[in-house]
Amino acid sequence: MACDHVDVLIVGAGLSGVGAACHLQREHPGRTYALLEARDAIGGTWDLFRYPGVRSDSDMFTLGYAFKPWTDPRSIADGDAIRAYVRETAREYGVDRRIRFRHRVVRAAWDSATARWTVHAHREDTGATVELTCGFLHVCAGYYRYDAGYTPAFPGLERYTGRLVHPQHWPADLDHDGKRVVVIGSGATAVTLVPAMAERAAHVTMLQRSPTYVIPLASRDRFADLLRRWLPAKAAYPVVRWKNVLLGTASYQFSRRAPGLMKRALRRAARTRLPAGYDLDTHFAPRYDPWDQRLCVVPDGDLFAAVRAGRASVVTDTIDTFTEHGLRLASGAELPADIVVTATGLNLLALGGMTLTVDGVEVDLSRSVAYKGTMLSGVPNLALTVGYTNASWTLKADLVATYVCRLLRHLDRTGQQIVTPLPPPGEQRVPLIDLQAGYVLRSLEAFPKQGVSAPWRLYQNYPRDVLLMRHGRLTDSGVRFSRAGSQERSASRA
Repeated sequence: MACDHVDVLIVGAGLSGVGAACHLQREHPGRTYALLEARDAIGGTWDLFRYPGVRSDSDMFTLGYAFKPWTDPRSIADGDAIRAYVRETAREYGVDRRIRFRHRVVRAAWDSATARWTVHAHREDTGATVELTCGFLHVCAGYYRYDAGYTPAFPGLERYTGRLVHPQHWPADLDHDGKRVVVIGSGATAVTLVPAMAERAAHVTMLQRSPTYVIPLASRDRFADLLRRWLPAKAAYPVVRWKNVLLGTASYQFSRRAPGLMKRALRRAARTRLPAGYDLDTHFAPRYDPWDQRLCVVPDGDLFAAVRAGRASVVTDTIDTFTEHGLRLASGAELPADIVVTATGLNLLALGGMTLTVDGVEVDLSRSVAYKGTMLSGVPNLALTVGYTNASWTLKADLVATYVCRLLRHLDRTGQQIVTPLPPPGEQRVPLIDLQAGYVLRSLEAFPKQGVSAPWRLYQNYPRDVLLMRHGRLTDSGVRFSRAGSQERSASRA
């Protein structure tokens, strides 16, 4: 760690960063590498979020790493278990010894003459600026802004005398026993918080402007339980993983091609778990099609169970104003609240907020185009990890890490040093993140784009991406390989 130059520098020590380092350790044990982590702990999202009930919204057989079987009996796991799994993986592969904590990367500059990145990081503990160089830069910072969640401007908020909390910054001392709680929101965080808080609160109300699709899934995978009775974990794990991949892919494709049928299936699943006569159309019938926004998973239907038991309720309305003791709604109804939780979304941040320059010219991320969903046009020797929106994040993260290892091997084999994606022909572009959720739409223009066809376009289809990323050609019309000093000195040409 005394060396200020490494072959590969990984930004982020969360699920993606640890996975990328493990792949590198497994496939390129002779290469030097380091991880820079802005916070003081391993785990990323799974260390940051500590609100009640925090858990995966994907099954752990696909959210887990391809190379390390998930052995916990739960398929939908809580945040503590996931954090422990990531840390155990880091220890097992020695990745934890390569992490520099409290290092927030602020900028990176590429020099074609030396084929190196110079990376500047701010040390959160000392205030100093640290400079490192690397041959390849792998950004695994996700796309959420970790230091501030999104809270809209609520009228009358200054009058409210209760406790106001955002899930991204959950206070360790918050006691909700016997309290009246209002959770504002209808996304994955809200549907997680409501049943978890309802176990001890006097009552929890989920206040939503409009409904979200909610799908109940079993917290344990019966097929996995059966298979693991007969096979070792290492043999059972890939079978269950591929079973879940194929089921998830089929469900997504069915939703996109027959949205009406999928709506009816989701409606039936909700109706059988809610009280007789419940107003399903108002509270659980969204106006959009399934997978225009991500479906919200509730393990064993816990949200529906809390509503059915009377411990929780759903109100679909808009806020007129906060009052001294709660909220008044547009309908005139009053919601008393000792605690209000604003599960109103996250802010997005491309590349963790770092800026890039290529040979002295600043890269405009909004004009760059993603190549194979992981590299940027005109930006050499850089990969970023952006997970799937319709499947587990780690499925894509594993593919990206494997692809980076293939690229490095190709550079060694051919004697080249630089790989630079090229912009696609034509001017048509589509968003990199294919979701209509508010938190995505608020920030989408600042993110890189995609082309309309491969290799500048990924299709949210893991089996198809396996063929492209693991087995596809490394040399095609979308990429150029070269040596130091031969690169044309230019920034992103999107």
